[in-house]
Amino acid sequence: MKFMKLGSKPDSFQTDGNNVRYVTTELATDIVVKVGDVRFYLHKFPLLSKSARLQKLVATTNEGNEDEVHIHDIPGGPAAFEICAKFCYGITVTLNAYNVIAARCAAEYLGMNETLEKGNLIYKVDVFLNFSIFRSWKDSIIVLQTTKLLLPLSEELKLVSHCIDSITSRASVDVSKVDWSYTYSQKMLPEENGNDSNWNSIKSRVVPKDWWVEDLCELEVDLYKRLIVMIKDKGIISSEVIGKALKAYALRRLPGFSKGIIQCGDVLKTRSIVDTIVWLLPSEKGSVSCGFMLKLLKAAVSMDSGEMVKGELVKKIGQQLEEASVNDFLIQVKDGETTVYDVNIVQKILEVFLIQDKNAEGELEESREIQEIRRPGILSEASKLMVAKLVDGYLTEIAKDPNLPLATFADVAEMVSGFARPAHDGLYRAIDMYLKEHPGISKSERKRICRLMDCKKLSVDACMHAVQNERLPLRVVVQVLFFEQVRAAASSGSSTPDLPKAIKDLNSGSHGSSRSATTNTEEEWDAVATAEELRALRGELAALRLGHGGGSERSGGKSNADNTAIGKMKGLLMSKKIFSKLLSNKRALIENSGSDSSESLGSANPEAAAKSTPSRKGRHSVS
Repeated sequence: MKFMKLGSKPDSFQTDGNNVRYVTTELATDIVVKVGDVRFYLHKFPLLSKSARLQKLVATTNEGNEDEVHIHDIPGGPAAFEICAKFCYGITVTLNAYNVIAARCAAEYLGMNETLEKGNLIYKVDVFLNFSIFRSWKDSIIVLQTTKLLLPLSEELKLVSHCIDSITSRASVDVSKVDWSYTYSQKMLPEENGNDSNWNSIKSRVVPKDWWVEDLCELEVDLYKRLIVMIKDKGIISSEVIGKALKAYALRRLPGFSKGIIQCGDVLKTRSIVDTIVWLLPSEKGSVSCGFMLKLLKAAVSMDSGEMVKGELVKKIGQQLEEASVNDFLIQVKDGETTVYDVNIVQKILEVFLIQDKNAEGELEESREIQEIRRPGILSEASKLMVAKLVDGYLTEIAKDPNLPLATFADVAEMVSGFARPAHDGLYRAIDMYLKEHPGISKSERKRICRLMDCKKLSVDACMHAVQNERLPLRVVVQVLFFEQVRAAASSGSSTPDLPKAIKDLNSGSHGSSRSATTNTEEEWDAVATAEELRALRGELAALRLGHGGGSERSGGKSNADNTAIGKMKGLLMSKKIFSKLLSNKRALIENSGSDSSESLGSANPEAAAKSTPSRKGRHSVS
């Protein structure tokens, strides 16, 4: 730390209690200066020769026959006045980064300028500031912190702006010219502590571009804002480094920010910090991580920031949503709301993400040019897939909220329904979680939520879980079992065929004339199946596995409960004509699968195709 000594005489100021200061000399004191609650017993001559204001105050006091000179508003208070008084007496005074601004403002207040005496206090302090303090990185930051307590005079004297200019200039210096003595927040290496045996051979080390960001975190938010704006205006520091600086400041000034839970006592101060950081975010995409902005959004929601602040975050998050994680996406609502998470703001983020692709497609149509290079803003399939997985995970978490409306759940899921996903396991997991946590929903609601997933896109493990899931409607279980049979019969590498009309009828709830010809109503298909019904249905369909005809040997050892359930399922299936349609369409289904989706495979291996074709010869009748 830089310092400067003024004067050469020993300190003769003494203290009598907390509120009395006096000078021990042979001459009696002839003036009392009261600064706040402290009385200074001093001599007129050394004071009046260097202070224009004291000259006027003493003259006024003599006219009114008063004994004391009162000073109530001197910057820096009694401590700063004492520095000025000692300077007048020629007593040794040490100025440093912590007291120099107070001394400068007090000297300005007292009028200690060159018109009274050459080399007066104002001149000496200015020399120290310009040729020492403002040339030091550490001291400039300390001095800038002290200016806040001396407003507005420190601002009027341009001391604040000089500090900011000094810090900005040094932060913008090329890192090749930066010495590690600039910064005091970075941990020192062994060689810098003098503990490294190879210290003599180590001359320098690489300085990171963000070497300065931790040091500025000590500043209050208003000064920090002015500094970052100045640094950005210079255009030398990259937006990525600015982003690192803002993240470091958030972590330092917002307790609990790293965990996404703001812990604060002063809501107004915390909101000001959050709003300032958002306002300072670089405009360049990717300058800060999506996770960091989502934490800022959580803080903005909890601190009740304005709509402009939250809207700016929503826009920036939506532009790089593929980087987000499910945990960061869980934004809790304010106290008093019925639901746990703010789903509405997540929907707004998804809208921003989706609008990028629409805008880009519009630009391509207008230009009528097909380019191989992907334009900025056009969503890649990988980005869409990552966002789809993110939404599936998000739905699984919010499904645990017992107060979450089904319409809200479905709306979020449908926003990414157009994204091509190879598997719907994540969506199935979310749907199953919702059904588990909301057992009281109606049959129609259960039907609606299950329509969100495609049974053809469930993995083997998901199918195994689904066919044993008592929370699913019967129609869904039938579809899963059917496609499980199709998958087992299809040749390796062939794609799952399209839904036959019978299964489409199941999904849409339209069964033609069979609806009026049976006592089994539509509600039976939307109802959940019991464990016995599921077991019986699996047994019946297993006997009809595509490519295998026999099934008589499995009917011998069933219990009465199983036989009863089987009979119930047989009647239900046959009354709907579903099973007969499945049987009649199986051959065409496999042929379509081979010709449409795996034509090359079918032609290359006709024997395998023949084996996979079901035979009616050995099939046991279910009627």
